[in-house]
Amino acid sequence: MSVRLRGQNQVLAEIERRLGRTAMQRISDKALKRGARVFVEELKRQFESFRDKGGSIEEITISEPMTIAGTRTIKIHWRGPKGRYRIIHLNEWGTIKNPNPRGKGAIARAMRNAETAYRNAIKEAIREGL
Repeated sequence: MSVRLRGQNQVLAEIERRLGRTAMQRISDKALKRGARVFVEELKRQFESFRDKGGSIEEITISEPMTIAGTRTIKIHWRGPKGRYRIIHLNEWGTIKNPNPRGKGAIARAMRNAETAYRNAIKEAIREGL
């Protein structure tokens, strides 16, 4: 699941041309981190609807920016002592025995709800970086 931004490539190419690759990467990393924090806040709000002991919320982790197939990326995943990464997909998609769990579709809802805020966070970070 990802959020697609149109026109972002042209903006980033112009920044790279004017400021250089290192400055562009620093600016895009800052924008990615800010956008990830916005998404994680919304994800936590969506997970509150089926909170049990809070393990799924506590273990949400944001990775450091990395390059994957030529694209700067941040991964949001679950890591921690409770091992919630094993059951997140069950909450999102359901199972044969429980096709509609309480948290079904929480990640997709969070992506949909945070899309505008995510775009605005990225725009702000790029403006500040210039």
